[in-house]
This record gives sequence, C-alpha cells and structure tokens, in this order.
Amino acid sequence: MTDLGLASGRGIEGRVTDNAPLAPLVWFKSGGAAQCLFEPKDVADLSAFLAALDPSIPVLPLGLGSNLIVRDGGVPGVVIRLGKPFAKVETLDATTLRCGGGASGILVSSSARDAGIGGVEFLRSIPGTVGGFVRMNGGAYGRETKDVLVECEIVLRSGERQTLAVEALGYTYRHSTLPAGAVVVSATFRGHPEDPAVIQAEMDRIAAEREASQPLRSKTGGSTFKNPPGHKAWALIDAAGCRGLRRGDAQVSEKHCNFLLNLGAATSADIEALGEDVIARVKAQSGVTLEWEIQRVGEES
Repeated sequence: MTDLGLASGRGIEGRVTDNAPLAPLVWFKSGGAAQCLFEPKDVADLSAFLAALDPSIPVLPLGLGSNLIVRDGGVPGVVIRLGKPFAKVETLDATTLRCGGGASGILVSSSARDAGIGGVEFLRSIPGTVGGFVRMNGGAYGRETKDVLVECEIVLRSGERQTLAVEALGYTYRHSTLPAGAVVVSATFRGHPEDPAVIQAEMDRIAAEREASQPLRSKTGGSTFKNPPGHKAWALIDAAGCRGLRRGDAQVSEKHCNFLLNLGAATSADIEALGEDVIARVKAQSGVTLEWEIQRVGEES
C-alpha cells in the first residue's frame, strides 16, 4: 500500500509511521502492515489528528491485538494505537476507577485490588485493553463490562470528544453501538468496597482456572466464536470433531476448542480459513451457525 504522507508536519505530537508492520503488535503474529500507524501523545493530540484527517480515510483503533486477525494484505487507512499515555488507572473514590483506554485488564483489576474495590476481578481474565472491553462489552466468569461501566470518553472520527453513559452504548452480548472509527480514550468503572485479600483470592482463582483450561502461552487470539444462545461454542466445536483440526500451521487448540493457534508460520488467511472450516463443520453437525467473536480486519493479499 502507498503511504498517506502523514509522517511530517500537521502539528501532531504523537508518532506517525507509514506502512507499519502489524504482525508484531497482534497475538497471532500474522498479517500485513498498516498503511499508517498513529500513536497519539494524549487525547488532545488524537482529537487534533482526527479532525485534520481527510474524512474519507478509514480509522481502526488497536489495543493489545489479542482479539484480532489482521489480514495478510494489510489495513488501509490509519490504525490508532493507544500507548503508555493512555494506560493509566486512577482511583476516584472508594468504589470508582478511571482507566485509560490503553490500560490492560490486569492493570485495572490489580489497581482495584490495591484500592479495595471489588467487582472488576473478571477483567483480569480478558486479554485486552479498556478500549476493547468497552467496544465489545467484554466479559468472562459471569460478568460483562456493562455491569461495571459508568461512562466512557470517546473521540469520534471527526475529532469531537464525547462522554457517553453506559446506557447510551446499546450493549448486548459482545456488542455495543459505539460509532465506527470512534476511539475509547477512557472509561469509569464502579465496583464495591472489598478486602484486598478477598479480591486477590478471586483473581488467583480466575488465573488458575484460565491456566488450566486455555492455551495461554501460544500465538492465539482468545475466544474465537461467540457462545450461541443456549450453547457453549467450544462444546459445539468439539462435538463436530474439530479439536486439533489444522490448516497449514493454523490449528484448533486441543486444550480449548474455541481458541485458534498459530503453530509457527500460519498466515492470517490460514487462520481465518480454519475458522470458516469450523463454522461449516459445526453447522453440518448441529445446525448451529457460529458467529466470529474475533475481529477480522484489513484486506486479503
């Protein structure tokens, strides 16, 4: 892809990189380059950048890249990555935290523990950042983002800054009505007062359960498919005989069937095609059509 010529001037203080490889930034370690990667200095910098950007240029926010397949042809337009300036967590009062859009679930839950705020331990188990949790209504262990979110601050594609209450986000299972191209720059979470030792014990329980059941030390993308109503995706995949199924170096995890793995040299096309194989086999075996939970972005090579 040609570059967008954004790397100089424009009064932008963040870092702009044309034709930036994305594979190192995503958990699958596959896929092409971003036509442009922008890492803003702060919210004002992001707002100014988007306001000055041609409205026809698409924008994609990128968190930890844990729930993402970047296709091999790369991502046209601008990928926005929120770095350290957006990874802070502050305590507002005895039950409330304000978290940057780039803060990880582990940082949020650990900060809540230190402040004696319970109820957000489940975020420790979701591989991603606050921005992704808010957009996707991320959840685990019986809780979802909507259960603890008070409000979020976003920067729209136009550069306009808005604060939205949880009620304005149209939350359903793994879905929100946040506008396309909007970047979540912070979120306010509310829990309840709790003994830090109790919080730590719950975090330890979650960590041990994940370690026992999920391929955490692999090149993977987290939960691949949404759980259909009344079903567990992994059980449908297992029943369809897909445990260990391979396409090239892409494999359905033998440890947890709802995880796809890159065993080494899998392309994003291999991984996505394997997912489509799983969808077809589950449909044939059970009549249920699985829906992708992992976001797939960019162009095929």
